[in-house]
Amino acid sequence: MQTELGAALPLWDLSSLSTLSFLSHSENTTFLARDPASGRRLVLRVQRIGYHTSAEIRSELAWIDALIGEDVVVTPRPVADGEGRSLCPIVLNGSPRQIAAFEFLSGKEPDPSGDLVAWFGKLGTISARLHTHSRRWNKPPDFQRKVWDFDAMLGNRPLWGDWHAGLGLREDGRKLLQRVADTLRQRLDTYGNTNDRFGLVHADLRLANLLVDGARLGVIDFDDCGFSWFFYDFAAAVSFMEHEPMVAELQASWLDGYRAIAPVSHEDELMLPIFVMLRRMLLTAWIASHSDTETARRLGTDYTDGTVAMGEQFLQTL
Repeated sequence: MQTELGAALPLWDLSSLSTLSFLSHSENTTFLARDPASGRRLVLRVQRIGYHTSAEIRSELAWIDALIGEDVVVTPRPVADGEGRSLCPIVLNGSPRQIAAFEFLSGKEPDPSGDLVAWFGKLGTISARLHTHSRRWNKPPDFQRKVWDFDAMLGNRPLWGDWHAGLGLREDGRKLLQRVADTLRQRLDTYGNTNDRFGLVHADLRLANLLVDGARLGVIDFDDCGFSWFFYDFAAAVSFMEHEPMVAELQASWLDGYRAIAPVSHEDELMLPIFVMLRRMLLTAWIASHSDTETARRLGTDYTDGTVAMGEQFLQTL
């Protein structure tokens, strides 16, 4: 894949001296292209086969363009190829693939051992700005993104796999998590999905998708953006550390930052632990269905065991 993609770099007006290096593999595979002749750097995202339609990807890019145009968030700008295509079709390893290109954004992932609480205050402010924009933005008529409701996460049409197949999940754990899932469904049904609570969100604001550079906090990877509960964005932000004691402090800081821009009702705040448990079970399903990723290999059955432990505590605290 990398060799064929490297040969296609002139499509983005990159010189023959350009190099291509692997960045990450999750839902998609990303590479960094460097052109020493011009100093230009682009991130190329090879879209996963069978996940998003072309219309869904173009809709993601349209929202990013709108957010940049209105200075809502610092995020990499999508870059069209030399023919003006926001999605460039290239055959890689014998399969037709869609490539989205983005400007390079400097920075590094926030350090969990550093001043993460302060960064979560900034993230709360960014989240509120995103949600405010989402509520008022006039979407293009052909706008299409996935809906991240309960059925898409833990129900009968799971987009990231079946949580019942969690790595190492035993029958006793499966029964307990079924009780958790039933409780989550009931609480989410009661909370509802009216327009003030449910709309277009980033849906994956985890640390790996944040870039710190000095005092600036940038956001990347809108690939999972879709329609869900606005306050699910906090749960995504604490991905893979949902069980850590510091989550309570992170939540308080996030809420302070959010309230600097937009109100948070008492009912919204009470839903945050619901969304955190929902996200934890969703990630348990994702790890099982994405066993080829470094994240899944690193976390494995330990993450599933932790989900069961979290689920037991969750049921006890209701």
